[in-house]
Amino acid sequence: MSPVSVSPDLVKNTSPLVAGVWSTTSQAFDVHNPFTGELLTQVHSASGLDARDALSAAHAISPSWGHTAPEQRSALLSTLHQLTLENSERLARIITLENGKPLTEARAEVEYAAGYLSWFAHEALRIPGDARRAPGGHRQLVFHEPVGPSLLITPWNFPLAMATRKVAPAFAAGNVVLIKPSSATPLTILAWAELVIAALDSLDLPRSIVSILPSDNAAALSTALLSDARLRKLSFTGSTSVGAKLLAQAAPIVARTSMELGGNAPFIVHDDADLDAAVTGAMAAKMRASGQTCVAANRFYVHHEVAHEFMRKLAIALDSLTAGDPLIEGTTLGPLINANEAQRIESLVSQALHTGDAHLFYERSLNPNLPASFSPPRILSRVKHHASIVTDEIFGPVIPVMTYTDINECITQANDTPYGLVAYAYTNSQSIAWRLVDGLEAGMVAINRGVISDPTAPFGGIKSSGLGREGGHEGIMDYLTTKYVAWQ
Repeated sequence: MSPVSVSPDLVKNTSPLVAGVWSTTSQAFDVHNPFTGELLTQVHSASGLDARDALSAAHAISPSWGHTAPEQRSALLSTLHQLTLENSERLARIITLENGKPLTEARAEVEYAAGYLSWFAHEALRIPGDARRAPGGHRQLVFHEPVGPSLLITPWNFPLAMATRKVAPAFAAGNVVLIKPSSATPLTILAWAELVIAALDSLDLPRSIVSILPSDNAAALSTALLSDARLRKLSFTGSTSVGAKLLAQAAPIVARTSMELGGNAPFIVHDDADLDAAVTGAMAAKMRASGQTCVAANRFYVHHEVAHEFMRKLAIALDSLTAGDPLIEGTTLGPLINANEAQRIESLVSQALHTGDAHLFYERSLNPNLPASFSPPRILSRVKHHASIVTDEIFGPVIPVMTYTDINECITQANDTPYGLVAYAYTNSQSIAWRLVDGLEAGMVAINRGVISDPTAPFGGIKSSGLGREGGHEGIMDYLTTKYVAWQ
């Protein structure tokens, strides 16, 4: 395969943006194309000194930015929303080049990402407050103010959407942001940062309210920033293990934290479900980004009366996928982020089959000339409840199916996990649906839907799946602190 490069027309700057100024550093790291494995480019790595300089600038500008009129912050997000959509094709191509998801999915991500900018442009004008008479007769005033300089750490699987989901409420609330993108996919956010600067300049707003800190040494950056009490907010999307470490680091400075962590989503199909709709929902919930999403359906619980037919129909749907170069129109199955991830999934499946914890019901054949970063979609049947393929977050296109007879037993098994991000269920019974809504331990429940994420709704989990919410009316509150005034 011929080498792939990133044109300057796509990404003009591959250096840290420190307080609104591009800053070249001596250290750099490689960014690869998941489809070809070829080097895309090198990105200059932000140092601990860059991080401290960014925080110093954020601390200095924070009071004045926090007191800007809400309509100015709203105008910034509206302008950025427009610029993001105007550059949607460029951004989508960058996402596909460094992430590997098909171009159609990358375009959908850009639209989804822009939705957060639009939503929080309006939320900036709706920050709540209260004024009342206390029972004792004095006045009580309640204000919500920006929490302060905010560190936003984003993952590789949705490099743009996971950034706007954090930046939009942070800006709407009046906070200064320091963004640490994944070292696997830094180019998307660096390209988008150009639009942020353009929006700020067009409105005569300070550039120093944003810093982008790409680095392949995340520990050095987090150590430099989370040991400094001037940092007041940490928002992280990623694995539960890393999130727990960051929570421990943030504890000494008592920083506000939002954590969107791992998932192990159950997908329940009751015997009265519309199976065609359930298959469509399963494809959306499982196969987007080749299964590399925190909300991907991970454990399938299907009533024994309809299990075989559901798997048969699902296999037909998987057969319809077109695997190949994600930049080619019509490709619907792209590679995983790298070959190591494909090998990890292969080991997980091989272990389940070798130990008898599962049986292979279906495996999609792929062109042998495809890169090693591809993982074939598979359906596993007769899966044991405590198999690793069930308890581990797969993050790939493997569908383990277990059967049940009693809905209460199903709910018990679905809740038997330390995670609680999302749960999916298909049923035509109102009473069963409400039993699932009431009984499932998850921050989000989708009934007869395979897509749950929406900028206008609160996104987040319980248990080991995280803290706080992103999106909806609730999303801005994690970037605000409450001030109460008692007035005689």
